[in-house]
Amino acid sequence: MMHSILRTIQIVAVFGTVSSSIYYLLCLWSAASFLRERRAANEAFTERRGAGASQDLAPVSILKPLKGTDPEIYESFRSHCLQDYSEYEIIFGVNDPNDPAIDSVKELQREFPDRRIQLVVSPKILGANVKVSNLAQMLGEARYDLLIINDSDIRVQPDYLRRVTAPLADSRVGLVTCLYRGVAGASLGSQLEALGISTDFCASVLAARQVERGIRFGLGSTLAFRRAELEKIGGFASFVDYLADDYELGKRIAGLGLSVKLSEVVVETYLPSYGLREFFAHQLRWARGVRDARAGGYFGLVFTFGLLWALLAVAASGGALWACCVLLFTLLIRLAVGLSVGWSVLEDRQVLKYAWLIPLRDLVAVVVWIASLGGHSVTWRGDRFKLKKGKLTRMAP
Repeated sequence: MMHSILRTIQIVAVFGTVSSSIYYLLCLWSAASFLRERRAANEAFTERRGAGASQDLAPVSILKPLKGTDPEIYESFRSHCLQDYSEYEIIFGVNDPNDPAIDSVKELQREFPDRRIQLVVSPKILGANVKVSNLAQMLGEARYDLLIINDSDIRVQPDYLRRVTAPLADSRVGLVTCLYRGVAGASLGSQLEALGISTDFCASVLAARQVERGIRFGLGSTLAFRRAELEKIGGFASFVDYLADDYELGKRIAGLGLSVKLSEVVVETYLPSYGLREFFAHQLRWARGVRDARAGGYFGLVFTFGLLWALLAVAASGGALWACCVLLFTLLIRLAVGLSVGWSVLEDRQVLKYAWLIPLRDLVAVVVWIASLGGHSVTWRGDRFKLKKGKLTRMAP
């Protein structure tokens, strides 16, 4: 009886390892495809600059909703003021008039008096997602029809605006979004999160893009779009109760029959030095958000946990040579994905330093995935919510 059970576990584990290896190969193929496209986009951008196309840049309103402070927040804000772009404005928004991020905005205004930098305080809460509530009220102060939203902790390069707005010159493109790399703090939780972004999450975005022939969602690192499309989908008020606002915006604009473009630009986010409890809560919120938004793909993740399946094969076979070889192969191909996406695509120079943590990070991801199936509550910026069908309902403290 025990022999039959172990045999069944071995078969299941081998199947899981094979499916995971196929997924890893898909990630490598997707990364190579993105790198080819980025080279072509970089060449085209250089040619446009040489031809003087910069004279036709459309003015841009950058909307940055804030709540609290993030690591190196001032330098991240400052990077938006150093853009090689003729006309743009930055609008910061907070819900709380005593929010500590306000001090950084005021300092920015003092350093860059010639930039149009506004601070909008929106004490009225329009829905459970305070970020989107702020955006709805900030929009009235925006001068321009070309809009960019990015998270408060995002840092960008001087050519960021030129590159992310360029695809919107094509009326068939409705939204532009960006991959991002995480800059880890000193804690283990921060390092695991940075690894997850660079070697797993962004790999899954590239794989989804390859399989689905494009993407139909946005990433909070950058959302560039036209005001006209926002109005067609009902404005910010139409998803003010949704957790995954970036996903909803991309999905709804794609629903208009327009394409969502993944830019060649990669931006940075500076991660807090999470304690393990904070890290787990953050991962659980993200996991439950993805489960709720893309349930089929999320449950399909069980077929991508290569190291778990390979370890299970080793255990069930009693450490048989064939199982150890399977584990070694799985580990090598998983590391290849991490280096291909993290080092080559995202240009994340921390990947080599923390690559030895990838097995631990992958096993933690399994624990988070299992935990995410057991409830609907999420914690976001210190507040607790119930998540159902994408929407948030505030829970008592």
